[in-house]
Amino acid sequence: MKLIYIHGAGSSSLAFYYQLQHFRNSKALDLPGHPVGKPCTSIDSYLEWVRGFTTARRYKNMVICGHSMGGAISMLYALKYPEEIRGIILVGTGARLRVHPDYLQMGREAVENESAWLENQLGYYPGVAPDIVQSLKRRTREVGPAVELNDLMACDSFDVMQEVENISLPTLVICGSEDTMTPVKYADYLSDRIPGARKVIVPGATHFVQLQKSREVNASIEEFLASLK
Repeated sequence: MKLIYIHGAGSSSLAFYYQLQHFRNSKALDLPGHPVGKPCTSIDSYLEWVRGFTTARRYKNMVICGHSMGGAISMLYALKYPEEIRGIILVGTGARLRVHPDYLQMGREAVENESAWLENQLGYYPGVAPDIVQSLKRRTREVGPAVELNDLMACDSFDVMQEVENISLPTLVICGSEDTMTPVKYADYLSDRIPGARKVIVPGATHFVQLQKSREVNASIEEFLASLK
């Protein structure tokens, strides 16, 4: 099976650093604008870009693993093109990704004050190894606050709360117990509504659970993949 990782808003393929190290037949995408090219303005258009990317490379037997905004893209993939993938893994995400207006305003202000924005970003990675945090910081600077704001606005329009029950693919839902951006209740909603979905709550982890608790997350993914064979 080919494991495809899709990162979240304003992020990059580095969000799946430890998963790339662990799973041999895997690929982490850098969505357009992250940092190369022009970002898409909706979850639907990001989905079509991902589909174009995987189709052009003739990837087969895919499992899509998405974090946050990447989870939204993964859910849309499962709803629109279920015959093309084997299953989905939803990490720190929700069926609706409404962004608080204050946070969007902070994003607009960040475009004017990039240094303060960059320091604020570092608060997302408690418990992550310092060398990885430095790499994330460099990539975050390359992506920039305007792209993150663009992504947050795309997330704010995303809502499949009434559709997720139509997902017919094997699904794994992963969430950090201390995630305040996409809290456990979001994971509960997904696992309750998607038929047969499995749920893993990782103790002590926040939004970037796959970086903070990589061993636990990788073990959960391994078990899920084994169930698909």
